[in-house]
Amino acid sequence: MKCTDAFEKLYKRSPDGVSFCPYRICPLGAHSDHQHGKITGFAIDKGIHIAYGIKRNGVIEVSSLQFEKRAQFHVNAVPKEKENDWADYLRGGVYALSQKHSLNVGLCCVIDGSLPIGGLSSSATVIISFLSALCKVNGISLTQNELILTALKAENEYVGVNCGKLDQSCEVYSKKDHLLYLDTLDDSYELIPTNPQMKPYEIAIIFSGIERTLVNSNFNMRVDECRSAAYALKAYAGMDYGKFSETFLRDVPKEIYDKFKDRLPETWRRRAEHWYTEYDRVIKGVQAWKNGDIDTFGKLCSESGKSSIYNWECGSPELKKLYDIIQCTDGIYGGRFSGAGFKGCCIAIIDPAFRKKIREKISSEYLKEFPLLEGKYSVHFCCSADGVVL
Repeated sequence: MKCTDAFEKLYKRSPDGVSFCPYRICPLGAHSDHQHGKITGFAIDKGIHIAYGIKRNGVIEVSSLQFEKRAQFHVNAVPKEKENDWADYLRGGVYALSQKHSLNVGLCCVIDGSLPIGGLSSSATVIISFLSALCKVNGISLTQNELILTALKAENEYVGVNCGKLDQSCEVYSKKDHLLYLDTLDDSYELIPTNPQMKPYEIAIIFSGIERTLVNSNFNMRVDECRSAAYALKAYAGMDYGKFSETFLRDVPKEIYDKFKDRLPETWRRRAEHWYTEYDRVIKGVQAWKNGDIDTFGKLCSESGKSSIYNWECGSPELKKLYDIIQCTDGIYGGRFSGAGFKGCCIAIIDPAFRKKIREKISSEYLKEFPLLEGKYSVHFCCSADGVVL
């Protein structure tokens, strides 16, 4: 394991432990969780490993095989302001955990991600993997829900990303060969086994070669546009409404949206249109999965991607090109952007018998359009996996 080798080289000893958290994909339910929507997801058999050693003096010392800068701080002296580097996610994890638990023991650690950064919730993944190690050395036991909410607090309150709990929930609750179906309103969820009659499937991850960060993207603005639409719809309908920050599209019935949507500014209407149609796609997709109908499930996944382009209005030229290629490639049931969809990667549900042809076609067409991304663009094939082990 690369992180273990790097740890031994750096600290001249073996690590005290290695924590792991898988990446996640969300086939249906994109851009929905922050408005209390329903989502589907898988954890995949790739993720972030952290080799760590105990530091009794409470110091956190972290380095990453993906970033040059190292970071150091004390568990009881987290900088009040983020420093706008990759280690903010770890500082946020310490900040969030310390709100309810006493921390005395620190870590020296080396972090390694098994896939490129962007689109697979690497931020939530590294926080959860780090929290798992930090809790272990400090003798703290968290429930699954507590781990999710602690990781979410780190992103919302410290890093400043107004995300929902989709990423963390997929990485914690998921089970191999099952589809996670989660209602982010009340955290109720179901793990739906793969129907024995379903055609074979795998998950393809297609990286554009362009990295991104949510903090510097339009992610937070999209969340505010959804809240604005919900706030306005409540006013038009004479519904009670309170604080803007506590307003969600899930509060507004679909019939209210249908009645008053033409009064909304075009941008707000598009965001709401995506949310309501995505909510419907999740319900239909879950039923298709239960029925073993992966063709319909994949088609809905592609429709989600189309709505992300035209209603959510995200996607770089590179991701849009990948999306277009996916839609006309044999052996792909369906696919869409992954993550916020501003850069990062696309995901596709595929027939594994077509793996080689899929790689060849996507590579040929994509690199013909973006030749300078050769060596950065990549295709990976994955399977579903269990969530993080506490």
